[in-house]
Amino acid sequence: MPFLDRREAGRRLVERLRAFRGPETIVLGLPRGGVPVAFEVATALRAPLDVAVVCKLEVPDRPRLVFGAVAESGVRVVDDDLVVRAFIAPPERSRVERQARETVLRNSARLRRNRPQPRIAGRTVVLVDDGVTTGNTARAACELARARGAARVVFAVPVGSCRPIRALTGFADNVICLETPALFHTIGQWYRHFDEVSEDTVRALLDRAAGELGDRSPTQPIRTV
Repeated sequence: MPFLDRREAGRRLVERLRAFRGPETIVLGLPRGGVPVAFEVATALRAPLDVAVVCKLEVPDRPRLVFGAVAESGVRVVDDDLVVRAFIAPPERSRVERQARETVLRNSARLRRNRPQPRIAGRTVVLVDDGVTTGNTARAACELARARGAARVVFAVPVGSCRPIRALTGFADNVICLETPALFHTIGQWYRHFDEVSEDTVRALLDRAAGELGDRSPTQPIRTV
């Protein structure tokens, strides 16, 4: 079992991220599980912390089968081949995407509590999650950072499935993954303690980071999705 919990995973991840420490670096955690990992990274790098709000697009009646993801700033990632193989009708696809966009808007407001988004343009953005299974949300997060003008995109994760991690190199400038086991089924199997992360926990970590790390850069308005 490689990791005790998300906090320990974040502390181990930091050892591969120290080169990115600098005044223009910002850390974005993928809610909700990625935020405790991201908090440890942001604390060690002395970088401000925010969230990259994304939502999976799940095949109707098959929730474990993901055909894409949407994110803030209108970002949308879709596996068209899977849409065809899963026989997802256009009305179903539209409904799933609409609901996912509503979820992104709702989660953005609830997690930030109307705190404005920090400036991303021209900065090094370190995106952090607790694991990668399909890579859809990871790719959406990378494209979100690009859409908001990031100068450099770094995707960092403690553990991930080999193929999606390799694919992410086409969307991020740097991809850092500590463990890429050949037999990968779920993220939770690689943590001894993998409890669900609540919204209250995410908000508390964001508030704590804002107080301890801050961000003096200009903010930017939250865009609709």
